[in-house]
Amino acid sequence: MIGLLISILVLAISLLIISKLPLGIDIDNPGAALFAGAIIGVLNGIWYAFPQFIRTASWLFTLGIVPLLGSVIVFGLAALLTQGFRLRWGIGSAILGAIALAFVSSILNYILSATGLLPAGAV
Repeated sequence: MIGLLISILVLAISLLIISKLPLGIDIDNPGAALFAGAIIGVLNGIWYAFPQFIRTASWLFTLGIVPLLGSVIVFGLAALLTQGFRLRWGIGSAILGAIALAFVSSILNYILSATGLLPAGAV
């Protein structure tokens, strides 16, 4: 449970960071980022409920297209369901946003792990 909460906070902070980049992503306030982070976190949690070999096989056989497509769909769905979270350029913003979210949240998770603020195995 603590891992999900940390993941939601990291995703919300990541969304606020990427909204400042010229990617066509607008987030009105931190509350919208937190709600969108919760949607993305829960939907990503569903993907990680599948066994590792299925996730790896889908990545290998499609050269990463299925996980990327899933991330873009989740990002777009979060924008659709969250008031105050908009994609200015539609699918282009969703693609750029999903890729940027992966990079920024990975960096934040690494920093939290390196400083000891992230419990082992939490995310």
